[in-house]
Amino acid sequence: MLLRIIYINISVFVVLRLAGVISFLAFGSTTSLVQWVEVPSSLWLLATRPWTVVTYMFSHYDVLHILFNMLWLYWLGRIFLECFNPKQLVALYVLGGLAGAALFVVAYNLLPALAVQHAMLIGASASVMAIVIGIAVYRPDYQIGLLFIGGVSLKWIAIVTVFIDLIGIESGNVGGHIAHIGGMLVGLWFGLAIKRGHDITAWLNRCFDAVAAMFHRRTPSKKAWEPVGGRAYEKRQQSREEKNEKKTDSKKQTEKTGLDEQRLDDILGKLKRSGYGALTDEEREFLFNASRKR
Repeated sequence: MLLRIIYINISVFVVLRLAGVISFLAFGSTTSLVQWVEVPSSLWLLATRPWTVVTYMFSHYDVLHILFNMLWLYWLGRIFLECFNPKQLVALYVLGGLAGAALFVVAYNLLPALAVQHAMLIGASASVMAIVIGIAVYRPDYQIGLLFIGGVSLKWIAIVTVFIDLIGIESGNVGGHIAHIGGMLVGLWFGLAIKRGHDITAWLNRCFDAVAAMFHRRTPSKKAWEPVGGRAYEKRQQSREEKNEKKTDSKKQTEKTGLDEQRLDDILGKLKRSGYGALTDEEREFLFNASRKR
């Protein structure tokens, strides 16, 4: 899922750049699709382009912008997935992006210094910051190796990142730094809440699951008319027998799956309480096989 997010960002970047090149060669202007995917600070313009609060967090136009964002996302995203599942990663990415867009629009419409300006917001920075701060709050002493520096705890990386964004507000990219802060606040909220046993991404994942279920719901297929008797009757009888056998096999498989799930829960509980070293060889093998199946 982490790589899928990165691939989506790269794909959108390529499309936007190609559209810009085609527009320049065909019409002599740099008008492109960017204006249709970035968030405007104007409330009136935002009302005509509400989809931009989602599209902007998957869009980039500058090479260095997408390069650094995707590197941050890949490095810290892998650490995030050591502690959480891919669905939480996606949900936190989206929540961070939404918070960044919200704070950006609020700042440009309420703060006197920014209310007279018109700005546009694009990039995954707010979403990435949510993941960076979220995992840093949850695992503050996790060590990562930096070139020429050595091992550094995640908490110091988070502190330096927040400091750079705060002092960079007065630079040219005011809206971007404000959006970063929105993503950081969501990451902080996630990290603190998960330590108390509450997952702020759960409701969004339930929404995702509900939408996915709507698309995967099967509609009953129409059966062709068949005359009663003869081969048609025999086929229907054979089909009924096969269905009964499948139901029996499915019931047995369900019971086996229930036992496996219960055992998996017990092993994960033991892992959480006592650590990986407390597991027996059999429990480790079971956990490994269950992970591969999933």
